[in-house]
Amino acid sequence: MSYQSLVLVKQVPDTANISGDVMKPDGTVNRGKLPAIFNPEDKVALELALQLRERFGGSVKVVTMGPPKASELLRECLYLGADEAFLVSDRKFAGADTLATSYVLAETINSIGPFDVIFAGRQAIDGDTAQVGPQTAEKLGIPQVTYTQEIIDAKKDTLTIKRKIDGGYEIIKAKTPLLITVIKDAAVPRPFKAKRVMAYKNAKTLMELEAMAEENSLLWSDQLKDEYVAKKLFIETLTIDDLNVEVERCGLHGSPTKVHKVESVVLGSSDHVQIEPTKEGLGILVDKLMEDHIFG
Repeated sequence: MSYQSLVLVKQVPDTANISGDVMKPDGTVNRGKLPAIFNPEDKVALELALQLRERFGGSVKVVTMGPPKASELLRECLYLGADEAFLVSDRKFAGADTLATSYVLAETINSIGPFDVIFAGRQAIDGDTAQVGPQTAEKLGIPQVTYTQEIIDAKKDTLTIKRKIDGGYEIIKAKTPLLITVIKDAAVPRPFKAKRVMAYKNAKTLMELEAMAEENSLLWSDQLKDEYVAKKLFIETLTIDDLNVEVERCGLHGSPTKVHKVESVVLGSSDHVQIEPTKEGLGILVDKLMEDHIFG
């Protein structure tokens, strides 16, 4: 049996180097101050989906909800091996918490599905809530398996899954359709394939094609779309008008989560020694390291 898989992915700000000007007064992240990266656990989820396709056949599609620049993330997914990509983007989706995000994602899946297995990372590094996957499964009315470490086997409509628990692991069987969230240690993501990079580096969303048409009066966005669809380089773009959603349940309007207080924590040290870049300075450094039992 082959499996039709969908992977939920997210482009997130790189939180490894947070500075004082990253947080806005309203408690949201100023994403323009940080580089955007592929959420690490979502990348592992994509790897498990690709492995499932390699073992049992089927297809792998990816979906991301985000601003137009999230098209960069979807091209990365195509480089890694995804068969098709979808961008869910609309200003009315902005500012969504996990409740509003999972609502839009569930309606997106209903629109482009059905799927046998939906993969997602356990959580995103810009929120650490681990709620979007489970909430999406709940809204879809399908089973969920969290903290997935490994897909051991798949037979007909049942997957055998190893999941991490406190103090060990458990082996469970779950029927499809099914949503699973994946931990970062479940797999090592593969590198980009050079042939796929060359094949999909020019893949575009509708918004990108419209921008191209605006810059060149000889181009028409509708004509460009037809050309890119024919070449299988069109990244399907879904807005609020394409989905069966209630506006009041989207974005900030549909997000009951409010930030009560934001506190900036600055780590510093009052005790430091400056070592001169000389032979004598190097000797002082070695003596200090040995004195502190760091080596020696």
